[in-house]
Amino acid sequence: MTPERFHQIVEAYGADARRWPQAERAAAQAWATLHRAEADAVLTEAAGLDAWLAADKVEPPGAALRERVIRSAPVRQPAAPRRWWWSGAAVAGVGLLGGAAGAFAVSFFVLTESVPPVHESSYLTSSFGGTSADWSGE
Repeated sequence: MTPERFHQIVEAYGADARRWPQAERAAAQAWATLHRAEADAVLTEAAGLDAWLAADKVEPPGAALRERVIRSAPVRQPAAPRRWWWSGAAVAGVGLLGGAAGAFAVSFFVLTESVPPVHESSYLTSSFGGTSADWSGE
């Protein structure tokens, strides 16, 4: 234990040896015993600071402060009723329009007896053009 480390320990943890780091406590106490005059001066100064810090007490808030804080809190307004039926009507409307469009398309092809042209999907083609059937047999 060096004098500098002893001073650091006392400055950081105070004069009470029970608050010192356990790993260094025995060495610090042994150093204080060997260097009693210097250790007493440092410990006396730290004990004064410890007493001053221990004397500081914070009083709990009084009833008047609690009432003032409660009165100053914002009042929550009741929420207006939500109009969920708009979203339900929109979903139903989109579904009906989709059904009508599908029915129209099917009836158009049935009445005209024409089949829409079949386009090959892009996942069936290669980057070189043509279908995969063109070169897969080779």
